Amino acid sequence: MIPPIANQFVAGESPAVALEHVRHLNDRNVDAICNLLGEHYDERGPVADDTAEYRQLVADISESGLGACISVKPSQLGLDLGEDVFRTELETIVDTADEHDVFVWIDMEDHTTTDATLDAFEDFAREYGGGLGLCVQANLKRTRGDVERLADVPGKVRFVKGAYDPPADIGYSDGARVDREYRSLLEYAFEHYDGGIGVGSHDPAMIDHAKALHERYGTDFEIQMLMGVREDAQYELAEEYDVYQYVPYGDRWKSYFYRRVMERRENLWFALRAVLGR
Repeated sequence: MIPPIANQFVAGESPAVALEHVRHLNDRNVDAICNLLGEHYDERGPVADDTAEYRQLVADISESGLGACISVKPSQLGLDLGEDVFRTELETIVDTADEHDVFVWIDMEDHTTTDATLDAFEDFAREYGGGLGLCVQANLKRTRGDVERLADVPGKVRFVKGAYDPPADIGYSDGARVDREYRSLLEYAFEHYDGGIGVGSHDPAMIDHAKALHERYGTDFEIQMLMGVREDAQYELAEEYDVYQYVPYGDRWKSYFYRRVMERRENLWFALRAVLGR
């Protein structure tokens, strides 16, 4: 059972509970990106289990008519066991999602997985004519080239600052520099992409920047935020823009909750305040 303090960031342990959370979000005009928690498997069994659950989740989303899609992690689908395993499992999920008209996001993990993730996304996005999205990280020096490469690939691209700490020779560690890169990447995307831009940020300055770029270029975009962080802002933004909340669920919630708290100490305060009812 998930304790109340972690419940701010994790919807529950079962898909049914997660979808009930999605239903409440939809009532507030916010859609959901559902993620079954799990990563870095070194055996095929858990990979197959999570693939099967994702396929069932896709069917449940389709049958329910909820405003939701799914998001998977490459290491959850067996990338640590080999790129062939990852592609096989991902294709199984994407094929099911295509049948049910449910969108699939592929999360980006640390820099060692970038090439395999990009290649798989591009191949399947072209094969299925879209229906997939990919995350790119502004704190990697290579990302500008990746963003240019993806300009004509069908699907969506989520822009984030980056939650991993890459080595200095391939990434940026200075927050101000990462902010500049993020702004620059958004500017390129709004000018050159035909929609499909996901602004994955809780930073009001970056969201305002995206709004201004939308006004300038008319390019469609959506705002994506985590469950449990600035939820009042999510509901307010949803009155005018497309907003998605990243909704994790599952019994592997402890490591995810720990990361959320360590990323920003304010996250712990958000959770405590909700528990205390203040």
